[in-house]
Amino acid sequence: MIRDEVNKALEVLKNGGVIIYPTDTVWGLGCDATNEAAVAKINEIKGRPTDKSLIVLLDNDNKIQSYVNEIPDVAYELIEYTENPLTIVFTGAKNVAKNVINADGSIAIRIVKHDFCTQLLQRFRKPIVSTSVNLSGKPTPRFFDEIDPEMIEAVDYVVDLEQENRTPKKPSTIIKLGPSGQFEFIRR
Repeated sequence: MIRDEVNKALEVLKNGGVIIYPTDTVWGLGCDATNEAAVAKINEIKGRPTDKSLIVLLDNDNKIQSYVNEIPDVAYELIEYTENPLTIVFTGAKNVAKNVINADGSIAIRIVKHDFCTQLLQRFRKPIVSTSVNLSGKPTPRFFDEIDPEMIEAVDYVVDLEQENRTPKKPSTIIKLGPSGQFEFIRR
């Protein structure tokens, strides 16, 4: 079942489409983070300001170097030892769509620990955008059945896994990590 859903989502991503999918946090609205038109479509679906940055997912911390110029050593320790999903904002983003990069040149990356996401990312071999499935300014849905039907209609594919899951999930913790390793919490 999971393999079929990975295959379906993979085709949509390769074709520049947008998916709704389960993650290690809340349900995500996702696309190819290197495809500017796909990223623009996500911002349009959410009614989101284009200057608001997006989170991208990777399956392995070894891949961060492909998308960030300099990675402070502490980043790997934070990723390894954190128990809850952690998004790290790095300076010096590269190799992603320019509308994924924050105005200050930073990028927010989360290494996922979720079977579906990990398999999809391994097969896709590129980062995937992950933003909550809600209209900008509206509450984040905690469960699949709280997602606005208009959002479901607006995407190219909805992954058919975990839709009945009632385990409460919350957005990731976000920290901004400076080049010398200093960090500040953006969202706890």
